[in-house]
Amino acid sequence: MPPSPPDQELRDRLKEALWFSIGQIVDGESLRWNRNATPQFIGALTELVWTQIENVAIDLENFAHHAGRTTVSTDDVLLLARRNSDLHGLIKEVVDGLQARKGKGRGRGG
Repeated sequence: MPPSPPDQELRDRLKEALWFSIGQIVDGESLRWNRNATPQFIGALTELVWTQIENVAIDLENFAHHAGRTTVSTDDVLLLARRNSDLHGLIKEVVDGLQARKGKGRGRGG
């Protein structure tokens, strides 16, 4: 089912913002490495990243749904990153650090 017009408008705006951000990164790296990147390259890279984002979003929603939840949690993100041990380790460190800070804040009698 195609997205409704307001949803399509939001998708278009998000994709434009992604294109702009990727263009900024590519321009910076092109200057840094003294290389040129065509607008077609930036467009193709944007499509690749957009497709990856859509796939990640679908996987995260499916993990949450399978667990009987309507909201994606950090457990879902960790499950998604399970096949990339370095990424999984980085995300786990951040999650553990946030949980530790959250636990300390509750211990102050708040």
